[in-house]
Amino acid sequence: MTLRVLLDTHVYLWWLNDDANLSISARDCIADTDSIVHISAATVWEVSVKSAAGRLDLGETDVLGAIEANGFTELPITARHAAHAAWLPRHHGDPFDRLLIAQALVEGLTLVSSDRSFAAYDVPLLA
Repeated sequence: MTLRVLLDTHVYLWWLNDDANLSISARDCIADTDSIVHISAATVWEVSVKSAAGRLDLGETDVLGAIEANGFTELPITARHAAHAAWLPRHHGDPFDRLLIAQALVEGLTLVSSDRSFAAYDVPLLA
């Protein structure tokens, strides 16, 4: 069965760095060749902003190039995504996370995240 997923930013970075924090279920899903794994433009934006501000050390990680190198699908931000993010209840204040939630809802994707506050939204989750 094909699972269509959207990786939260921390999950994407954990995947790229083979981080032990990534759950076995998330790792298995991402590695499954039947899964369609999406990386949002919001994730690249968030990582770039935090890196430029000195709040995130990417080292040699090529966040943008790794999308294609891993066989992932880039998910652009649409006006519909932005509008949906604005309509979401304020359970979560982070604008990047709210955009990821909106994208998952609009596109019918399962969001892969360890952020427990996502459960307040009616979005399919894989922790």
